[in-house]
Amino acid sequence: MAAMGVAAQTQLQLEKRVSEGFSSKSMELKWVSPRISKSSHLEKTKKPLRPLFPIYISTDPLHVDPHRLRDLFADCNYSTQRFPTRPGPEPVDIHKLRIALSHSAVVVSVFCNLRHVNAVVPYHDNSSSLVADFFTPVSPSRDQLVGFGRAVSDYGLTASIYDVVVSPSLQRMGIGQMIVKKIARLLTNRDIYDIAALCSENERLFFKACGFGDDILHSTTMMYRRTVP
Repeated sequence: MAAMGVAAQTQLQLEKRVSEGFSSKSMELKWVSPRISKSSHLEKTKKPLRPLFPIYISTDPLHVDPHRLRDLFADCNYSTQRFPTRPGPEPVDIHKLRIALSHSAVVVSVFCNLRHVNAVVPYHDNSSSLVADFFTPVSPSRDQLVGFGRAVSDYGLTASIYDVVVSPSLQRMGIGQMIVKKIARLLTNRDIYDIAALCSENERLFFKACGFGDDILHSTTMMYRRTVP
C-alpha cells in the first residue's frame, strides 16, 4: 500500500510539473492511461505502475505538417479517396492535403513523445524518479503527430467532420473521442449545431459514443461518382 502511495504521489508531482511548463494557448494538455492487456491486468500487483502520460491537443492548423499527416494516414491504413482506383489506401497528394487543411473550419491535432507511453514508476522505488523525462513540454515540431481530425463548415448553419485518425499503438485510449468532442465544442461555440460525421459502418459505434446518432430524416450520405448514366 505504501508503494502504491508513492506511485500516486509521483504521478501528482509529474502532472503538476508538466502543467507548470506548459503555457501555449492553442494547445491543451491531457493525460491518457496506457492500454493494459488482460494478462498484465491480472498481474498488475506484480508489475511497475504505468502512469498516465501527457498528450497535447492543438487547434492551430500551422502545427500540422502535411507530410507528417500523410505518414499518419498511412500508419492508420486510412484513405482520403472515397472511390479508390487501386486496392489499399492511395498516397495522399501533399498539395491537395495542404489546400484541404487551409480550407478546414476546425483542425485538431494530437502530439506526444512516444517515450512517455512506455514510462514506468517502479513500486519498490521510494524516490520520485521516472524512466522517461516528462518535464519537457511536447513540441509539434519535435514530437510525434499521433492523432488528427478536422471539420468543414459554411460557418453559419452546418459542419461535417472528416479524417479522424489515431496512431494504431495509441488507439482505445480515448484519444479519438477527445478529438471529436474538441471539434464539436469548437463548432457549437460558434453556434453551429448541425454537425455531421462522415464515417464507415465500422465507425458508427465510435461516433455514437461521441454523441452522434441518426438524424430525423434518416438520411444517408451519397457520393458523386464522376460519371452519370
